[in-house]
This record gives sequence, structure tokens and C-alpha cells, in this order.
Amino acid sequence: MKITEQEVRYVAGLGNLQLSEAEIVRMAHDLDGILTHIEKLNELDTTGVEPMAQVLYEASDTATLRADVIGETFDNATALANAPLSGSGQFKVPKIIER
Repeated sequence: MKITEQEVRYVAGLGNLQLSEAEIVRMAHDLDGILTHIEKLNELDTTGVEPMAQVLYEASDTATLRADVIGETFDNATALANAPLSGSGQFKVPKIIER
């Protein structure tokens, strides 16, 4: 599958990204390579292979995932103490939705 530079510009626009011409050329090449690899993977015969939701699903005794444990808790003032900008007991962040 061939990804065009116009398609890269379109996707960059959706992500509100500003790419230089060199980056557009590189991204088109990289995305084209990724999709070519995916096409090769789609050629594999996966009949009889059951889908997996979690790699460690059957390794419960030897799983490397840790148990969920509630750690140290602290009050709102402590949480906001190092925030660059806060107000009304909340973190304030700059608006980034506008173009």
C-alpha cells in the first residue's frame, strides 16, 4: 500500500501536528513500511489460533503483573502543592483544543 504525502498531511491535520516537508516525506515512507508489514502479517494463516486478550492469561501463578494495592494517600492541598497553576482545588491546564 502506498501512502501519499497528501494523506500524511491530512492525518497530521487531524492530530493538529505541524510537520516540515522533510518530516512529511519521512512519515510517508515510515507509514508505508508499517502498512506493508501489516499486509504481510495478514497473509498468515491463523485458522485454529484462539484470540488472546492478555498474554499472561494462563500464567496467573508466574505472572509479572503486580497486585493492585492502594498506596500512600494525601489531601488535596498536598496534591496541588507543586502544581504550576491551580485553582478551586483543581489543576489548571492551558486550553489546547483551538487551532
